[in-house]
Amino acid sequence: MLVGASMRVPFHLVQARRNRLAGLLQQHQYLPLSELCSQLRVSEATARRDLAALARERVITRTHGGALCEFNQRFPPFRERLFRHPEAKRRIALAARNLIKPRMTCYFDSGTTTFAIAEALAKHPVMPLVAVTNNLPVAELLSRVDGVEVNLLGGQYLARQSILVGETARRSLRLWKLDIAFLAAEGMTAKGIWNSQLDVVQFQLAALERSRHAIFCLDSSKLNQEAAHFLVPWSKVHRLLTDAPLNGLSSAGITLKRSQLITA
Repeated sequence: MLVGASMRVPFHLVQARRNRLAGLLQQHQYLPLSELCSQLRVSEATARRDLAALARERVITRTHGGALCEFNQRFPPFRERLFRHPEAKRRIALAARNLIKPRMTCYFDSGTTTFAIAEALAKHPVMPLVAVTNNLPVAELLSRVDGVEVNLLGGQYLARQSILVGETARRSLRLWKLDIAFLAAEGMTAKGIWNSQLDVVQFQLAALERSRHAIFCLDSSKLNQEAAHFLVPWSKVHRLLTDAPLNGLSSAGITLKRSQLITA
């Protein structure tokens, strides 16, 4: 039974429900109002009151038809992250650019390392090429390169990450057969690869399914770092492209087959 506006509910139960709502948004980052109602088994009126209360407490940021977790407001903007570890990104980008061949269909993931790959490709184009991406800065950059056909996947826009995510974007991605996918992440440990947002993880899993070769491009700063969501174990990773030294990977408990590792 849905909890409606006319029912008097003890405050401790209301607070427990709002805590669960905040937890759902922490996990999913964005949820439409209809999904919140389904998850919590409450009416739209009750959900709206709970969202308003959490927004007043600055736990969440409300959006049209739903809410975003405050995480998205704390996440460093794309332009700020561009200037982190520039030399590592440059080396990874050059190595990735050399893997691209004419007539490939390539997927460029979210993140600033994949943007660096797009920059390397723009300076030394491979033509003809089909680029598929949910990364708006990548789409804008490659759209100016002759011989590169750019396909932008539609979906829910996350401004600070400059990406499009959600079920609509995943459905669009599943229409493609990708020769190669360049993927980003927030951390790598002995267990595998980690990322910060569930929507991004779900999108990357869809990209893995559609790719002949998926390459995670992670600089050494991601070593021994975990994030909110586990993405894949090393047994499911096609290849890792990194500037991290072999002894650094070994010290972190990361053991890869020779065919899985590309050094930048």
